[in-house]
Amino acid sequence: MSFDELAQKWDTDRRIKRAKIIANEISKSINSNKNYSAMEFGCGTGLISFNLYDKFKDITLIDSSQGMIDILNCKIKEYKVNNMFTNHMNILEEKNLNMKFDVIYNSMVLHHINDTESIIKKFYGLLNEDGQLCIVDLDEEDGSFHKKYPDFTGHNGFNQEKLKNILINIGFKHVESNTFFYDEKIINEEKHNYSLFLMKARK
Repeated sequence: MSFDELAQKWDTDRRIKRAKIIANEISKSINSNKNYSAMEFGCGTGLISFNLYDKFKDITLIDSSQGMIDILNCKIKEYKVNNMFTNHMNILEEKNLNMKFDVIYNSMVLHHINDTESIIKKFYGLLNEDGQLCIVDLDEEDGSFHKKYPDFTGHNGFNQEKLKNILINIGFKHVESNTFFYDEKIINEEKHNYSLFLMKARK
């Protein structure tokens, strides 16, 4: 099932609660400033950014799913938020992106992208000098998390040390990470434990 098809039913209570916890962790991990420009990559329906928009001058929300962006646009209009701007695109396919940000963050997105190094290089290029990157994603797991999605071709979470080394090799400094969230997911009536980490770095 595509993200366009999932979009209509994306905002479950479980995801809304988890997004608040994730947004709070991102907020604690970055030095935010009302003059900063931020970008959320893989924003979905904006669950994370709706908890963060008052911390920045503006947030550009990017997603490759038009369905997600459509839902997000409706929410921005409904809640009359005037500093969140959406952009439907696949940034890996864009050659000359004329954008720069002080902060880039993403949540539960990286494991869907096969070429981790290319996307992190893209983030590096889109950040201002001393800009901050914040990644929230799954700790390495056995594949249970996406068991219901047989067409899933991404990563079964990440080994934090290996991901750190990718960031360092690209040029990021002050790379730190910690696991901050533990939960379980019921799949075919079986409980599967999973955890999320936050990794932060500076350009």
